[in-house]
Amino acid sequence: MAVLRTPEERFANLPGYPFGPHYVDLARAIGRGGEARMHYVDEGRGEVVLCLHGEPSWSFLYRRMIPILARRARVLAPDLFGFGKSDKFTEPGDYSYTMHRDAVLGFMDALRLEHVTLVCQDWGGLLGLQLAGQLPERFARLVIMNTALPTGEEEVGPGFLAWREYATTVPDLPVGALFGRSIIDESRRTPEILAAYDAPYPDRRYKEGAHRFPALVPIERDMPGAAENREAWKTLSAWSKPCLLLFGDKDPVLGVAAGRLIERKMPHAGPLEVVKDAGHFLQEDKGEEIAERIVTFLDATPR
Repeated sequence: MAVLRTPEERFANLPGYPFGPHYVDLARAIGRGGEARMHYVDEGRGEVVLCLHGEPSWSFLYRRMIPILARRARVLAPDLFGFGKSDKFTEPGDYSYTMHRDAVLGFMDALRLEHVTLVCQDWGGLLGLQLAGQLPERFARLVIMNTALPTGEEEVGPGFLAWREYATTVPDLPVGALFGRSIIDESRRTPEILAAYDAPYPDRRYKEGAHRFPALVPIERDMPGAAENREAWKTLSAWSKPCLLLFGDKDPVLGVAAGRLIERKMPHAGPLEVVKDAGHFLQEDKGEEIAERIVTFLDATPR
């Protein structure tokens, strides 16, 4: 049950990340004693745009999008537990699908967030879309990017299985190097940017959350989260509120096929928009372009 907190000096002079820190204690929300501090970015004013990151990133991934979105709305970008400036638990068993889901809901409750526009990618979708299916009244719009909401019934591709095996067996996940191989735009692979993705992790002890995430994806029907996702899909399949689907054309983990699946399962969501020359971390490859698309979407779908 030990908790580690990354020293603040690790985050000094991050490129393109001038945002002031904000923290909320979510220990009660996730059923822990003591303190469990979640960090988040809070920029702009107005209706809420909630940006949820995935594996193994943090709110730094949204840095190119936040200033553009903040001209139109209040942008909140939390770091999930085990990532970024949020607290890190040292025991593998401290990380579960339920814990992460409860943490996001606890964050929404603590900040009293309603009529939320969800922007989600990777695990941000596994968490945010489950909540949207369970609590649709809390969400006004969905922006779904390079993610899925698995129920344990889908065919699992070899790309994900290889990543799952690697992340759970490699002794020390090389986070910065992973981004160096994943970012499509060569101009975004600078040493400073890659170091920023490594910044939350002074050593291996801080990486338990990153190592655990792939194994938590419910690829079998009886895995934790699978039943909840099947229930969430009952709501999402009839979703009639505004929805924007943005998937990169060069994502080796999910691919455009994952976007097509969501498009079919959410027939009222609108057509899939393919973002060209964007990989799994499309916020890094095409951040400004995506942010402008979202602003246009917000303007076209007044609450």
